[in-house]
Amino acid sequence: MNQLLHGSILLILLQVLAVYEGDAQKPANETLTEQGPTRLFRAYWDDDYFNYGGKGTDRAYTDGTRFELFYTKKRPSRFFIDRMMPTAGDSSTNVFGWGLVQLMVTPNDISRKDFQPDDYPWSGALFATHTLYSYNEQKKYDFQTEIDLGVTGPAALAGQTQDMVHRLIHYRRPEGWKNQFGNSPLLDFSFTSEKQLAGYRQFLEIIGGGQAFIGTGMNGAGIYSLVRIGKMTPYFKGFMKQYSSAESKKRIQFYFIFKPQVQWLLSNSLLQGGLNCSEKVIVKEPSNEKETYHQLNHLVSSFTFGPVLVMGHFTISSTQTATSAWMKGLYDNTYGNLSLYYSW
Repeated sequence: MNQLLHGSILLILLQVLAVYEGDAQKPANETLTEQGPTRLFRAYWDDDYFNYGGKGTDRAYTDGTRFELFYTKKRPSRFFIDRMMPTAGDSSTNVFGWGLVQLMVTPNDISRKDFQPDDYPWSGALFATHTLYSYNEQKKYDFQTEIDLGVTGPAALAGQTQDMVHRLIHYRRPEGWKNQFGNSPLLDFSFTSEKQLAGYRQFLEIIGGGQAFIGTGMNGAGIYSLVRIGKMTPYFKGFMKQYSSAESKKRIQFYFIFKPQVQWLLSNSLLQGGLNCSEKVIVKEPSNEKETYHQLNHLVSSFTFGPVLVMGHFTISSTQTATSAWMKGLYDNTYGNLSLYYSW
């Protein structure tokens, strides 16, 4: 995984130093006449059992489920939270969203009932999310803002959800959810900015991105590059156009994405417990020695890749992500994502 970390850092640095070769900008007075969908629904599943190599697992970050509705507005929003979110200029394409998200982390052996300090913790989160994705097509940059509000701990219902799914598919039952951290509030704010670094017609785009996140759940920052190759709508036409070709002459689009990323993490409540949680420990007798979970790795790298198929109102994407260990002395993780989109 060290090679992945070094390779990711090198690729990002090379792209940051690249000469900007974006497509020629359209005249400032040109009016966009394309009318596209104004609503988009996304069903999004992360799961470590989705594996291109056919060797699925059930450990570490084991599941992430999101259901989201995105929409555009004809007039500026009057909602006070929307007004606080930055936009990418007066002519930006602004897409708002609401969603519900559940996340799960488990140790490698989910059949054990005892506390396992030498592995990832049992942990879950459940929260509502509100987003604004704002794109500037002319200058080829965007701002993405997300606010999350919910809970970590037993109230997140991660244990019940995993047990129900495993019953349905007749898979081994998770037995250790009683060891998860206690309930804690989750309020997170994240901000991402992206800029096109280079491009070739509508076949290749290289985009650089930076993000920061702060709150009771996660605190940290990251940088990444996003490479898109294939037959596709330009990225900065907006979120709706990325996943819909209903109004396009090229109704079938197919492309690949590649995304190396490096994150610097100060804290993560899924791995360390939230604000109201005491540290999980084992006291060994007769020495009274305390054994706790491993410390957080503050520098984490990942690499994501996979195809996207756009067919009119419907889009499907499948990606694979390999990430370095989130906690010191523990193992790397690989998980897949399947996302379905429908626009109207």
